[in-house]
Amino acid sequence: MSQPILQTDRITLVPLSDEHLEHEIELDADPEVMRYLTGRARSREEVEVLHRQRLAAAHDAAGLGFWVGFVDGRFVGWWLLEPPARADQGPVEGQAELGYRLLRRCWRQGLGSEGARELLRYGFEDLRLNRVFAETMAVNAASRATMTAIGMRYVRTFPMDWEEPLPGSELGEVEYAITREQWLVSRSATA
Repeated sequence: MSQPILQTDRITLVPLSDEHLEHEIELDADPEVMRYLTGRARSREEVEVLHRQRLAAAHDAAGLGFWVGFVDGRFVGWWLLEPPARADQGPVEGQAELGYRLLRRCWRQGLGSEGARELLRYGFEDLRLNRVFAETMAVNAASRATMTAIGMRYVRTFPMDWEEPLPGSELGEVEYAITREQWLVSRSATA
């Protein structure tokens, strides 16, 4: 199964392709966007390497990968569902990691949670996933708020090894998650 184009009220989510590289470069060039990821802007060369890895994610598991988001034809950021990559994230079968990254001008507009909700819907309805989780630095209050807003629940705080520790990294990473059953209950409660 290949990645479909997904649609929310405002966002068109298109599977990542080579034509989106310049958008990725724009996104990762903002040090504030990258504050809790690298602590600095990424160079074009770094993003080109990551772009190849992001494209490859779509081949690692059927239907999973990266989506680029557009509102009224304008790039706003990307979202992902990908298989767990580390042993401490649990089994690959039946679960995926959710992620998102938005241009700074698109922050605080509800776009992150809107796109993430659509990926949860897609993951649970179409892919029949059992569990979706997300991780961020414990100090990343905005991302944690997005996770909570979409119904994810705090699971754990854990240490992460950093080659170049970022401010706040000593407080660890957090994991939030939602199961298909929890998602179904939350959907029926809002219907």
